[in-house]
Amino acid sequence: MHPLEPLRRNIESVFFGKKEALDHLLVGLLGRGHVLIEDVPGVGKTVLARALARSISCQFNRIQLTPDLLPADIVGVAIYNQEKQAFDFKPGPSSCWRVSSTMHR
Repeated sequence: MHPLEPLRRNIESVFFGKKEALDHLLVGLLGRGHVLIEDVPGVGKTVLARALARSISCQFNRIQLTPDLLPADIVGVAIYNQEKQAFDFKPGPSSCWRVSSTMHR
């Protein structure tokens, strides 16, 4: 049995019918890269990403892309705290598995 088979079976228990999309996602995971999941609305892109994140014990957040989205909305922002006289970093969702919807133009 291939070492990824238990992971694949776990994801396939909730995500059906798009074996090639799952293959690409696993290649991205193994390669420590990024994967852009493109498809029409309602076909399970979020389900696929959430299933992978849960299967490998990662946090999952979804980002809704809009025309006014800024980099700080994704990576986080440093906010000055006057009481401490120092900056506090408020992390964005970039430190976890995430799904971004198509930007609405």
